Amino acid sequence: MSAPAALAERSLVPDHPTVGAGFAVYVHWPFCLAKCPYCDFNSHVRHQPPDQARYVAAFRREIAHRAALAPGRTVSSVFFGGGTPSLMEGRTVGAILDAIGEHWAVDPGCEVSLEANPTSVEAGRFADFRAAGVNRVSLGVQALNDADLRALGRMHSTREALDAVAIARTYFERYSFDLIYARSPEQTPALWRAELELAIGHAAEHLSLYQLTIEPDTAFERLFKAGKLAIPDHEAGAALYEITQEITARHGLPVYEISNHARPGAECRHNLVYWRYGEYAGIGPGAHGRLVTREGRMAQSTERRPEAWLDRVEAGGEALVEDERLNAEAQGDEYLLMGLRLVEGVDPAIFQALSGRELDPVRVGSLIEERLLMRRAGGMLAATPDGALVLDALVADLAA
Repeated sequence: MSAPAALAERSLVPDHPTVGAGFAVYVHWPFCLAKCPYCDFNSHVRHQPPDQARYVAAFRREIAHRAALAPGRTVSSVFFGGGTPSLMEGRTVGAILDAIGEHWAVDPGCEVSLEANPTSVEAGRFADFRAAGVNRVSLGVQALNDADLRALGRMHSTREALDAVAIARTYFERYSFDLIYARSPEQTPALWRAELELAIGHAAEHLSLYQLTIEPDTAFERLFKAGKLAIPDHEAGAALYEITQEITARHGLPVYEISNHARPGAECRHNLVYWRYGEYAGIGPGAHGRLVTREGRMAQSTERRPEAWLDRVEAGGEALVEDERLNAEAQGDEYLLMGLRLVEGVDPAIFQALSGRELDPVRVGSLIEERLLMRRAGGMLAATPDGALVLDALVADLAA
């Protein structure tokens, strides 16, 4: 692209308070081999493999639609989520990345992440993903205990999980994996310490460590309501959370977001776009997005059912079921909700630019006195470790 053309493209980007947070593309692949009982993501099991060529054509059309709404952007990260994106063929991933590059500029250092389950990890498949342009993978390990893996409905063993991590290490300098803790009353602090130490021994730069949450409309919710599933109480969960912070920090993987830990500089760049309230285009069935268009900052989501999504995109080029302009109050609330998840916190000046009002200094002072909120360098406000344990309440109080 010529210099004048590049300047003209950049002139199409609206000026907004979080423009410096980056622009990301999220691609949702909704298919799984099985539905995990704790999962509330938009995932679907099909007895017949989907027609990947047909889906590629639909992804291309939806990418073109979003690019028309948000022209001139430079993509700083792409994330293939799901579902189980590692069930995609390498050429499917490559074709989607090609389409993104046809419609937007792509940063030379763009992070391209793909989620994988250990049951779908093969050396040949990972080689294909790397050749297609993926440079980071995130593995859904979830537990390093065979009994707990079975209880979580996972289809792999601990050995298969660790083998998958080793394969990832062969093909990708950047990789991460997930673990769920506070998943059973039998998970003692000593057991979690041992499991986390084992995990860190296999991690390179990043770990995602989540407390089990009973999500609506899941098999676990039904079991929990029927009294057939027990989970640790709040105090036990808080104790395991504190152990998590202590062990990861000691091994050089400090928390940078409530559930994510990384060596300095190895944070997931894609998720940082979300948490810093940047723009992202949501592509695929059930994908969500936040784009700043001529109409304002838009909250977008697509048709969740894969076949219905496919039909709508083939008929009209897009499958949006939500395309709502966010008012100033909603933008301010979202900025706080996302940004206070980060250790770095939020910038009161950005909150004011988004919401049109200042944070109440009396309320801020009170939350600081209660040791739920703290000031950081440059005037940033961040949740304290105690505040992070009651984040929803903290956000509600600060936003009031």
